[in-house]
Amino acid sequence: MTFLDKFNARVAQKISMVEPASALPGRDKPVKTAARHFVSQRALQPPFAQHLEQVIFGMGCFWGAEKVFWALEGVEVTAVGYSGGYTANPSYEEVCTGKTGHNEVVLVVYDPKVLSFAKLLGYFWESHNPTQGMRQGNDLGTQYRSGIYYCSENQKIAAQQSLQVYQQRLTEHGHGAISTEIVAAGEFYYAEDYHQQYLAKNPNGYCGLGGVGVCLDNRQGS
Repeated sequence: MTFLDKFNARVAQKISMVEPASALPGRDKPVKTAARHFVSQRALQPPFAQHLEQVIFGMGCFWGAEKVFWALEGVEVTAVGYSGGYTANPSYEEVCTGKTGHNEVVLVVYDPKVLSFAKLLGYFWESHNPTQGMRQGNDLGTQYRSGIYYCSENQKIAAQQSLQVYQQRLTEHGHGAISTEIVAAGEFYYAEDYHQQYLAKNPNGYCGLGGVGVCLDNRQGS
């Protein structure tokens, strides 16, 4: 097998979803995370106030994805974690093996009377490239896939409709097919303390997030 063959085999393995029976077993207890949001100092974990709603987004590396949302008016709290896979209470190292099925995601807890779900979807679509399959920029692997993990039927319908609209806008500008998965939210596992609000703690830290310059609506844009 040549070097190129080995390289292609490794790439193929990284972008292939693990089968449930082959996923890592995980553990009974969650990994240690922060108690409070580093920026707002609000409680990072539930219970949250009853008037608030939640949604989970996957947009590539969760460091940059979380920063998109935490400063928005109407967002109560954000947290990074793992979801969409099979392994219970995974660690970051386990997720990076590709053997948990989990995605790197951000939990967004928001007040729908202040910030609509439609506006949240706009930030989601415009802040990353949703056409790249199992990667985002230079980050390659199943844990970097684009995903909307909805928490209500209304969110599901809105997400599906927005995908159709954004696909049309992308097609108009010469981009390919959206690969974003839109599925019901499963268990959200909080990531380790040091990942929470990482780019607030490390302003010069790595952020591979970047959109394609196309707006969800018909605002001026490339």
